[in-house]
Amino acid sequence: MTIPRKLPEGAVNLVGMTRDQMRAALIEAGTPEKQAKMRVNQIWQWIYQWGVRDFAQMTNLAKPYRALLAEHFTVDIPEVVSRQVSSDGTRKYLVRIAGGHEVEVVYIPEEDRGTLCVSSQVGCTLTCSFCHTGTQKLVRNLTAGEIIGQVMMARDDLGEWPVPGAPKDETRLLSNIVLMGMGEPLYNFDNVRDAMKIAMDPEGIQLSRRRITLSTSGVVPEIARTAQEIGCQLAISFHATTDETRDVLVPINKRWKIEELLNALASYPKASNSERITFEYVMLNGVNDTDEDAHRLIKLIKDHNIPAKINLIPFNEWPGAPYKRSSNNRIRAFADIIYKAGYASPIRTPRGEDIMAACGQLKSATERARKSRKQIEAEAGIAK
Repeated sequence: MTIPRKLPEGAVNLVGMTRDQMRAALIEAGTPEKQAKMRVNQIWQWIYQWGVRDFAQMTNLAKPYRALLAEHFTVDIPEVVSRQVSSDGTRKYLVRIAGGHEVEVVYIPEEDRGTLCVSSQVGCTLTCSFCHTGTQKLVRNLTAGEIIGQVMMARDDLGEWPVPGAPKDETRLLSNIVLMGMGEPLYNFDNVRDAMKIAMDPEGIQLSRRRITLSTSGVVPEIARTAQEIGCQLAISFHATTDETRDVLVPINKRWKIEELLNALASYPKASNSERITFEYVMLNGVNDTDEDAHRLIKLIKDHNIPAKINLIPFNEWPGAPYKRSSNNRIRAFADIIYKAGYASPIRTPRGEDIMAACGQLKSATERARKSRKQIEAEAGIAK
């Protein structure tokens, strides 16, 4: 099952509802239909703009109405089980959701931005052989409330909810969201879309769609839908330049080959020079890091006329990982070839490695039972 088997009975959680869903829920609880839209606006602002969870504090609502809300509804977000802070300032949270499941969320502070890496599933179906998260089987999809709840939890921890009536502060500690945590977002499309609509709502958290990046391994049928229904930036976990190698590294490639994926990216409606598609490319020693790979990558992108930047990711090793990180010299040489071909090729600085918070290392602690190296190598198709 990929949804909670039994939702809790009693009060209903407002977090994660779309505006239409909230309106319907308020009417069902006894809100007069003529007032429902106004009530949604008021409650929405309290929850998503001011971060208020207690109906008693929603002071522009009459006391009897606040009592009605408290009787029928709750404002709940995932519970923080543990919080680790890396030596580089990266924060990793283990949060508990309905059913006792856990996911990891990572906040990465930088000079000009603060990025929250959000999970969309408990575990993952994709079994990408270089990714620690992929060694944890899919338990279930997260609800829209559990996805946006991660953003609200991080704003709590950062002390970033504005105070009603205070001067507006434009500096944002949490300025960007990347859907790059646990799971494949496009296998949980509706919940991801609804959560990101809340994040972008101008009367709530107010993040621009250009500050939200969805990373997919290449679920081709949902790529056009992402542009139409979410409108965010797109990143592709690419990682290989031949189908043979990508079949091993990113097994979803067996279903949608590189050519099919690139055709879908070429017609992504949001792709333009100002909104390039990011190609994520993990650097694995002796696997995908040759000069030939770099030249092939450039040719694939140029032949399909895709506005792109290539993010090179030094492999973040984890216990039992069947690969090694490419050397710094090899990564720089690879980046140089791409840069000289006219594409941005930033090398991602590994963040939070000391707390297993770096890219590809996320895995909920209760599920972190190690597989043996032999077992992982066998599943990755690496003969020794």
